[in-house]
Amino acid sequence: MYKSYSIEIGGRTLTVDVGRVAKQANGAALMHYGDTTVLSTATASEKPREGIDFFPLSVEFEEKMYSVGKIPGGFNKREGKASENAILTARVIDRPMRPLFPKDYRNDCTLNNLVLSVDPECRPELVAMLGSAIATSISDIPFCGPCATTQVGMIDGQFIINPSQEQWKSGDLNLTVASTAEKVIMIEAGANEIPEAKMIEAIYMAHEENQKIIEFINKMVAEVGKPKHEYESCAIPEEMFDEMKKIVTPEEMEGAVFTDEKQVREENIRKITERLEEAFAEKEDWLAILGEAIYQYEKKTVRKMILKDHKRPDGREITQIRPLAAEVDLIPRVHGSAMFTRGQTQICDICTLAPLSDMQKIDGLDSNEVNKRYMHHYNFPSYSVGETKPSRGPGRREIGHGALAERALIPVLPSEEEFPYAIRCVSETFESNGSTSMASTCASCMSLMAAGVPIKKMVAGISCGLVTGDTDDDFVLLTDIQGLEDFFGDMDFKVTGTTEGITAIQMDIKIHGLTRPIVEGAIARCREARLFIMDNCMKPVIAEPRKTVNEYAPKIVQIKIDPEKIGDVVGQRGKTINAIIDECGVKIDITDDGAVSVCGTEEAGMNKAIEYINMIVSEFEEGKMYTGKVVSIKEFGAFIEFAPGKEGMVHISKIAKERINRVEDVLTLGDVVKCKCLGKDKMGRISFSIKDAK
Repeated sequence: MYKSYSIEIGGRTLTVDVGRVAKQANGAALMHYGDTTVLSTATASEKPREGIDFFPLSVEFEEKMYSVGKIPGGFNKREGKASENAILTARVIDRPMRPLFPKDYRNDCTLNNLVLSVDPECRPELVAMLGSAIATSISDIPFCGPCATTQVGMIDGQFIINPSQEQWKSGDLNLTVASTAEKVIMIEAGANEIPEAKMIEAIYMAHEENQKIIEFINKMVAEVGKPKHEYESCAIPEEMFDEMKKIVTPEEMEGAVFTDEKQVREENIRKITERLEEAFAEKEDWLAILGEAIYQYEKKTVRKMILKDHKRPDGREITQIRPLAAEVDLIPRVHGSAMFTRGQTQICDICTLAPLSDMQKIDGLDSNEVNKRYMHHYNFPSYSVGETKPSRGPGRREIGHGALAERALIPVLPSEEEFPYAIRCVSETFESNGSTSMASTCASCMSLMAAGVPIKKMVAGISCGLVTGDTDDDFVLLTDIQGLEDFFGDMDFKVTGTTEGITAIQMDIKIHGLTRPIVEGAIARCREARLFIMDNCMKPVIAEPRKTVNEYAPKIVQIKIDPEKIGDVVGQRGKTINAIIDECGVKIDITDDGAVSVCGTEEAGMNKAIEYINMIVSEFEEGKMYTGKVVSIKEFGAFIEFAPGKEGMVHISKIAKERINRVEDVLTLGDVVKCKCLGKDKMGRISFSIKDAK
């Protein structure tokens, strides 16, 4: 049965078609927001996947180039692997929805979002977020929704609900908030130093907008929603927990997990596992789920001690940050390096500077190719957590962490005019025990300053955790969570910022939402912690950017030329500019407005290149002296090249003071000579004299 539903959101109409396409999926919604069209589907397997202890949810955001009237680049002219934007969008869809599925659900589930057309006024990412929630809610897949998502931008201090693509790019705030009918369940933000109070105002403006959408979804569920299917529960039997507690008492488990050394804790749990495996040797069904049972036993133990006794596994106070350490310049010859250590989390960041021509070019669902000047890449090798596995390149987690640290630092970067460099930071995870993305933010900030990038302010980040009880008022916030508190806790609330305000937020939760006191408390706790990190760890090592770039970094000098003269500098098929590059050993970038960047490591070569460019774009002045090279000899005179593509002619009568019969008697190809400009001859040509320059 085909039905269509509509609602006004952010001044535009959202229309959802149900039962029109993809009828064999468990749930499907054809979404229209302006002219943006996305097909969102939800499918699930009939039976649980065997041998797993997690919910196998897969989220896809498929960018099709036909949606913006483009043919993909490359040899085979079809879309390849998912772009970074597609991966980040899929993560933002996954994070609020995953906690709303039953915890004991093990059926494979896929949420797919196919972008069919793009209206620049209506971002397809938002449409996919809403579409996934709607498709799942009206399906027969067990789901404790609905949920809804709203984006908020800010221009000139005014909030904008669901901003256009251009407003999203140019505004001071990129905020995405997902909610259930009661609580906020996900926050993702990039901000230009937005004060904490202003950020909270924006979050709850989005939350209110979400309530209208949830009412809209509930209406659809009531009319076309399918009954939720029964599923095979994978919950651990209570009698198994009872037997485990007889063998390993709660006091023993507490002693095993409460230590500040991750390796010691893992060894303690290994010994406990061996005892339980021996005790349950005759019960194969229990042995199959023993790993998950021990995990839940650990989790209950840690949560109980934190919530009731305010006792953390490593003995810290609730607001205490782990031991901090920082250093810069630990890697020789690179352009900038810094290492930041917080407890057993350690990040080494390396900064590289290059000409603007090395910017990353991204061909996405936009009207134009996007140039990305600042790139932050994050790597997470298996040795950082004491494991062994082959490296397969960055996964979705690595891309997400890199994007968060990148977003954190963009607001403080200098403009291209102030600092005409492409910038790449790479965060290498040397050791991991919680919140490496926030350590990456701190390390990257110091690495940029060490490289001489004139960032406007220092940026730091920290993560706040949460353990909740049976009521909304029963909760404990934890500053600087380690891995165990992340695994067993309810929230990972990451905030980066300067002394003035917030630059990025990423919030993940495992429960059905956060109350406003928790959100406000976490944001306040993160501000207090990041200021502490700046004052007590980062500033003592490097308080401000270095005045010059590193000796091994390329040097860049910018000059302005008349845009009409760009063709003269480039020359036919690039002949002129390539000649300058080859001779001077530099890189040259020219923008359409006539900004010329000369990049090199040798000052003499850079100066020579600038001299050539100035020569090419300048008119010859009568009476001025020039130096050039003889490039051609004729019967009537010689041609002198003053710069690549810039030549003048010396008549045979102007070569020497005495009369000569042949030019070759005085000049040879390749000779470097001084010439005086004589101005224009009778035919309007510029002429030069060698004899008058002596």
